[in-house]
Amino acid sequence: MNFKETLAEKTVHAEDVLTKYLPEEKGYQKKVIESMNYSVLAGGKRLRPILMEESFRLFGGNSAIVEPFMAALEMIHNYSLVHDDLPAMDNDEYRRGRKTTWNVYGEGMAVLAGDALLNKAFETAAEAFSMIGEAADIAARYAAVAKALQILANKAGIYGMIGGQCADICAEELPSDQVTKELLWYIHKNKTAALIEAALMIGAVLAGASDEAVKKLEQAAENIGIAFQIQDDILDVTSSLEVLGKPVGSDEKNHKVTYVRLNGLEQSKKDVEALSEEALKILSSFDRRNEFLEDLVRALITREK
Repeated sequence: MNFKETLAEKTVHAEDVLTKYLPEEKGYQKKVIESMNYSVLAGGKRLRPILMEESFRLFGGNSAIVEPFMAALEMIHNYSLVHDDLPAMDNDEYRRGRKTTWNVYGEGMAVLAGDALLNKAFETAAEAFSMIGEAADIAARYAAVAKALQILANKAGIYGMIGGQCADICAEELPSDQVTKELLWYIHKNKTAALIEAALMIGAVLAGASDEAVKKLEQAAENIGIAFQIQDDILDVTSSLEVLGKPVGSDEKNHKVTYVRLNGLEQSKKDVEALSEEALKILSSFDRRNEFLEDLVRALITREK
């Protein structure tokens, strides 16, 4: 089986895991659940849950305990997209080739859908406690799930994704010459890379990896996440609506200073490659190797959507 076939198989698996934890559309809250599921089931690469499971496997994990966290992280990612698309933020009408949640259900319901997904994410992740069962190292397993929850909250919160989103919004109010490379790096590290860090770190923690290994993975994930965001900026300039599934040039429309605008297209492409190679060096330094995980990072360099 080649890389594309394996990736397609793993994407389907991540989708199945996610669907298993989504709420049923019924009751007086049916409308908000519909809007939650509309946003989550709109497709997507499922990159974060796949990265989490591959990190779990890299350190010898072979149980289903990672699955609630896979679903939770994807819920958090999608809630951030629902809010990001709102008129008060990026004002995007299309994502993944179809209308955004607010464009279908209204702004108020989209806000609730995002809020509900965030809450559902932690409810889902906490289900991992009930999957521990009886084992000689039961205390260590409970501690691992607790640590994974802490990482999830930290990387999704004010010192992670939300902090990056805050800096991004504040940067829009600055004159373009005051948006420095350092500020843009902070935005990318937190707004985008933080959830990639959560994916690799949580997978490793649940598999029993050492603190040193988790720290190395955090650095690798930062590189992967920033490279991923730079590539996103590149595609915003070079791709099309048909390929990307959302309007191109939206950053320009919203007067955002992007990595490409600051560094130029060619330098941005070189930086994507350099960051990815540095991440690969870290991933290949562990006792075990996960060739699919390494191939996945390489694929981020050349993705077209």
